[in-house]
Amino acid sequence: MKKKRKSNSGALKRFRVTASGKVRFNHANHRHILTKKSRKQKRNSSGTYILSPVEEKRVKKILPYL
Repeated sequence: MKKKRKSNSGALKRFRVTASGKVRFNHANHRHILTKKSRKQKRNSSGTYILSPVEEKRVKKILPYL
């Protein structure tokens, strides 16, 4: 019998797969200590983004069941 593969729990919390199979993520640096960051920096780090195809391959390897 084959063993079940474990998903990387750190990656599970950081990435989600869209309906089309792309991997989306949130930018860092948007949780706290926002007063000293410029408006541009805060704006650019908000929202979700799509991973590049190269990075997507690596993430899908450590998250086998997504």
